[in-house]
Amino acid sequence: MEVLLTGFEPFDGQRTNPSWDAANAVRPSGYDLTTLRLPCVFDESLRVLEDALTTRRYDVVVSVGQAGGRPHITPERVAVNLNDARIPDNAGNQPVDTRVVPDAPTAYFSTLPVKACTAALTAAGIPAAVSHTAGTFVCNHVFYGLMHLAATKHPHLKAGFVHVPYTPDQTTTAPSLPLVTTAQALDLIIRTTLTTPQDLHTPTSGTLH
Repeated sequence: MEVLLTGFEPFDGQRTNPSWDAANAVRPSGYDLTTLRLPCVFDESLRVLEDALTTRRYDVVVSVGQAGGRPHITPERVAVNLNDARIPDNAGNQPVDTRVVPDAPTAYFSTLPVKACTAALTAAGIPAAVSHTAGTFVCNHVFYGLMHLAATKHPHLKAGFVHVPYTPDQTTTAPSLPLVTTAQALDLIIRTTLTTPQDLHTPTSGTLH
């Protein structure tokens, strides 16, 4: 099975980004893995992602982003067609109240089994929760763009987005997880996706951050 795992370059003055560092640290088992670093830039990030999807037929795509302040690994459930940046991206763009894709649906659901992934992480002792908001910055921009590409050009694809916490070297005050733990979590999410034909039907409170 072919899997694409994406992370972001550092942004907002950070020296590192755990989404890329963890993606690059995953040691796949039972699947073929390609990793891709995306620019933290509106539109350009989607161009890089779309180019990658034209070069190989992937079975699963998991995009990963940093969610500083969150204590959990959070598989995202819903991508919204909205850019509303609280800070500029790495190219100085700061779109407000614009659509990711004009004349496209308001939202898409992840096609990853987000509840099964969260249950598997929790069972492995990794803090995890389903999230119902990926924000309105570049992470959601990529999440929505990925799901639109899957819906319109790659209907076979299982795809979605995962937010990860800071690493301990990024902060002394906010929640964090060791890089090795985050990498293990991403591997477990991929393996759960590959072996779960239908998501769990259980209630969840989500993480509204």
